[in-house]
Amino acid sequence: MTQAAAVPMAQRVSSRTVVWYLRTVGCLNILGGVSASFRSQVQNHNVGDLYTPFLLTAGFTSGAFALFLAVMMNRHKRAAWIANMLLASLFTVEFGAVLALRPEVRERPFNWLTAAITLLFTVALLLGRRDFRVRGDRSNPGLALGVLAVGGALTFLLGGTLVGLTNTESGSSLADRLHYVLLRVITLGFNSSRDLYVEVPRWVDVSINVLSVAVLLAVLFALFRSPRGKEYLDTADEARLRALLERHGDRDSLGYFALRRDKSVVFSPSGKAAVTYRVLGGVSLASGDPIGDVEAWPGAIECWLRQARENAWVPAVTGASEEGGIVYARHGLDALELGDEAIVEVSEFTLDGRAMRTVRQAHNKVRRAGYSVLLRRHGEIGDEEMETLLHRADQWRDGQTERGFSMALGRLGDPGDGQCAMLECRDGDGELRALLSFVPWGEHGLSLDLMRRDRDSDNGLLEFMVIELLLGAEQLGIRRVSLNFAVFRAVFERGSRLGAGPFLRAWRSVLLFFSRWWQIESLYRANAKYQPRWEPRYLLFERSRDLPRIALVNACAEGFITQPRLPSLFGRRHRTAAQQQPVLERAA
Repeated sequence: MTQAAAVPMAQRVSSRTVVWYLRTVGCLNILGGVSASFRSQVQNHNVGDLYTPFLLTAGFTSGAFALFLAVMMNRHKRAAWIANMLLASLFTVEFGAVLALRPEVRERPFNWLTAAITLLFTVALLLGRRDFRVRGDRSNPGLALGVLAVGGALTFLLGGTLVGLTNTESGSSLADRLHYVLLRVITLGFNSSRDLYVEVPRWVDVSINVLSVAVLLAVLFALFRSPRGKEYLDTADEARLRALLERHGDRDSLGYFALRRDKSVVFSPSGKAAVTYRVLGGVSLASGDPIGDVEAWPGAIECWLRQARENAWVPAVTGASEEGGIVYARHGLDALELGDEAIVEVSEFTLDGRAMRTVRQAHNKVRRAGYSVLLRRHGEIGDEEMETLLHRADQWRDGQTERGFSMALGRLGDPGDGQCAMLECRDGDGELRALLSFVPWGEHGLSLDLMRRDRDSDNGLLEFMVIELLLGAEQLGIRRVSLNFAVFRAVFERGSRLGAGPFLRAWRSVLLFFSRWWQIESLYRANAKYQPRWEPRYLLFERSRDLPRIALVNACAEGFITQPRLPSLFGRRHRTAAQQQPVLERAA
């Protein structure tokens, strides 16, 4: 092994040593919080002439602190390295002075073992310092101080009150009670060397310590949280993305959704490709394929991954096509099939034949009721008429939750979206009853964005509109239409077949159960009636252990789990468009 290769290896070994030391100490501290015998042993080594190694004490607070530091060090956080280095250095200096000045401490063999362990930990910190290069948000220190002040005051207020109400000894002052609370905040394992005249039930000690754990975790989260990332597209970024879509927009049906303004973007060094993403919960969630020239995709992906690692974000991609998934996989990401996108080739669609009998009858029934449709580009709709459409769309929205991220634009009526298509459906009296909005998919394609209808209108109205679009789209130069995304479609299709295995049948049963709330199966059935071509879409991830976190973040981004909303990014005409409908739904 060369010297150049040996140095990084030493750094990695040192950094892993630090992480595992903190994990071990954290587990031992928690063991001391639940085990009286172990806690008493630690207590004997924390008083008098005996010293335990760095951070080793008994209590939930100290255990949570060590384990949280281990997590942050495992994420290569620079702030965590600085905190460990500062604390370890202070402990080493203090312990070294005690060894030098007190002969009775030097006579204890255990103290020399403690000194050796602490010194090795400090040396490992120094050797592995270059591995801890991930920066945090600049606002973290101020936020952490604020959380510490409020949480600390709350802990001492509640703790002092509990001690005052349950203390069975007399003679304790307010200072004594607060001193006792401070001891219980730090550990459950030892008391003050002076008599505080405090005797309380064990549950009071545990309650104070657990409360301090919650405050500590909140402070550490605020101190070590990753940068949140820019949550919007500025004008220059949007213009560059639109230029890439003009040249390469026909490659991916989800390409136009990269223009959502709650996304961020990173471009390849050549500027010929880009990855759009959103940072949520420490996950850098990209959507769809990279935008632009496929030959420049690797450069954009490398820049996105580098940025994620520099900020300790978990990289993930939702809704990538097979082609995009292959390129992402070459950069170390694993793939999981998420579902299938329904794509209809206009030239191949027909209502003829026995297989389309039910669809044909439903379509004719709605037509006989006097309904008609009108297809226009958004740019052809006047301001006053667009305001009316926006008002009706808001009225017809199903609930307050906005859904969609990877397959939704998130706005309606924006002047920059003039090439989007609006499909309006009116009854025999000329009253607007439903509308569909599509984003452009290159020059000759449309991709479904928004579906809204009047709840009092006839059933099957949305299906009627889709069929009318497919029957007349070729005359408008539209050759293909992307409809909806059916999550886990293959499970429903194969799980109901003869010979399906027990695992597949069980998985299908689970999805059927959740379909009661999220219409997973009905969405697949609603798309299948158009005889589409199914294009698989994939979830890309780096590590399997991150999948629960990625799934939670993806659900939040798509709107299935509510979260605090940012102020609206849209003005009078730029209203948010929800994606949920009871029959068809764009987002999975």
